[in-house]
Amino acid sequence: MAIKVWDYLREYENEKEEIHAAIERVLKSGSLILGENVRNFEREFANYCDVSFGVGVNSGTDAIFLGLKALGVGAGDEVITVANTAVPTVSAIVSAGATPVFVDINPDTYLMDTSLLENLITKRTRCILPVHLYGQCVDMDDVRKAANKHGLKILEDCAQSHGASFKGKKAGSMSDIAAFSFYPTKVLGGFGDGGMVITNNEELYKKLKRLRFYGMEKTYYAEDHGYNSRLDELHAAILLSKLTHIDEYIERRRFLAEQYNKLLFNSGLTLPKTMQGNQHVYYLYVCRNPGRDNIIAELKRRDILVNISYPWPIHTMTGYKFLGYKTGDLPHTEKAAREIFSLPMYPSLTNEEQMIVADALHDILSKIN
Repeated sequence: MAIKVWDYLREYENEKEEIHAAIERVLKSGSLILGENVRNFEREFANYCDVSFGVGVNSGTDAIFLGLKALGVGAGDEVITVANTAVPTVSAIVSAGATPVFVDINPDTYLMDTSLLENLITKRTRCILPVHLYGQCVDMDDVRKAANKHGLKILEDCAQSHGASFKGKKAGSMSDIAAFSFYPTKVLGGFGDGGMVITNNEELYKKLKRLRFYGMEKTYYAEDHGYNSRLDELHAAILLSKLTHIDEYIERRRFLAEQYNKLLFNSGLTLPKTMQGNQHVYYLYVCRNPGRDNIIAELKRRDILVNISYPWPIHTMTGYKFLGYKTGDLPHTEKAAREIFSLPMYPSLTNEEQMIVADALHDILSKIN
């Protein structure tokens, strides 16, 4: 049987009774949209992230989009972010009417190189959007320093960093607004799409609640131009149940990462580095090797499936050609995209399966090297 890069079936079997009970409660409640399960999950997840307010929406992409709209980011504005991210980060910026401006990455962590921020800030810059990629946080001291100096807003993309922290502060608690995804593969994932925007600002919270529901508050009257982006009761109930296990998920991910570090030491792979001050949650375990494509092909022949996050930097995609970037503009981002790949990483991955992966890599790399 193949060893997958991600799988949920064992986890589902372990939690099936809780999940089915949560679904049953919703179906018997008489309330399917924006009911008590959404309110409870918003409160509990915001509390987990050490912030005051949460607004459940239909995806992580919408969480970024609505967060930008709530901050007043739109046409004519620039948002500084990275090209080494999932397309939704950039899609949301463009959908909000703004222009993404890309900063290169730190080649050791693959995160935003915050030392380059100052050179990219212009009179049109409105927001910095750090992406806490693969499970660890960007250097938020540098981001906040730049933002404070120039009067900019900060929106954290936390789609891959539930439970991560930087210098003791939780991902999502270090900005004006933060966006989370509950896509199935995430550290806290549901059984479909879902997202949340969190903030400590009550006015932004109220605006976000209007934006997700056609601009309405208590009556069928649009106070603002709004959208339809709601986390439904079924997903909220499931996520509320799974939230009670998030520390277990993270503990297991950290254990697996520690084992990979030991098993693959001196293997010829460049292993993940945790930036000083970070508590990594290992949404992904990202390795690096110039022979990446051959390694992946050989692993596949052995029924070991891995992934690349991400094989094409966004600034090189035809869909964003209009931004005016060209190959060579972000050298560290582009080089990493040719060499990185992610090993199987999820809480129900067994120790035996992990050993099979490690042994296969040693064998393959010994032949390549």
